[in-house]
Amino acid sequence: MTADNPSTDTGNEPLQDPPAPACVMSFNASDASGAGGVAGDVATIAAMGAHALPVVTSVVMRDTAEVFDHHALDPEVVVEQARSVLEDVTIAAWKVGYLGSAEGVSAVAEVLSDYPDVPLVAYMPNLSWVEEDEQQAYLDAFRELVLPQTEVLVGNHQTLTDFLLPEWENDRPASPRELAVAAAEHGTRFVLVTSVPLPDQFLDNVLASAQGAITGEKFERFEVSFVGAGDTLSAALAALLAAGSELHMAVGESLAFLDQALDAGFRPGMGNVIPDRFFWALPPGEEEEPSAEGGPEEGEAPGSRHIH
Repeated sequence: MTADNPSTDTGNEPLQDPPAPACVMSFNASDASGAGGVAGDVATIAAMGAHALPVVTSVVMRDTAEVFDHHALDPEVVVEQARSVLEDVTIAAWKVGYLGSAEGVSAVAEVLSDYPDVPLVAYMPNLSWVEEDEQQAYLDAFRELVLPQTEVLVGNHQTLTDFLLPEWENDRPASPRELAVAAAEHGTRFVLVTSVPLPDQFLDNVLASAQGAITGEKFERFEVSFVGAGDTLSAALAALLAAGSELHMAVGESLAFLDQALDAGFRPGMGNVIPDRFFWALPPGEEEEPSAEGGPEEGEAPGSRHIH
């Protein structure tokens, strides 16, 4: 074969290029710890066999233990990043994480609205580190502008309860279906609720619609604090949907992926454990369970063992 005659050795048929991986555009914060944000999204999407198109929405100053500060990017800069790529590359799914500010939410929502047929997985992180007025404006904008375009909203049970049912005062926890009903009022089709408390130190992870629970996996809690779990789960789900997986199958596979990534998690610093998204690529060795004092960081998936 020569450059002038790109044919096979056995005939004159042109060589076929291998199929390109599905492309997922991620809107998220820059997190220099590599735990979450666009760094976590890129690693997860790549691990799932898709190609990440990361759009930075803000810069978060943090280590593996806590967030110190953040700076939202100019919304026009966020939009220009996205539009430049979208004019060139065909995307198969969106992943939305932290968008930096209410103005950032509005700008990203406008981009999303131009591609209504592309499935959107939105992750709602715990934003307790954001000042109260700024946080409320962000949540209001997200509720009004992003939820109507969202296929699956992903989040920790407590975080989603605070976001979707802020007036909830019942002694029992809100069910995944009740959270899905609240999300559906804003146009979201499904919720994937993590860390739903169950008896005997078990936690449920449930995909639900307004009609009820659809699928899920139970995990067994162990006392390790993770950071980056929610971004990992939502990015994995977006990548699987981009590749054409059916929703309930994609949820099961993304939960299994998260469980294994957490099980292989590592502590690069003095803070929390980070999921190892490339657990499958490492040589086999003795497994060591991460250890840390205290419970899971709110808004992140807790340490868990997958119940098969």
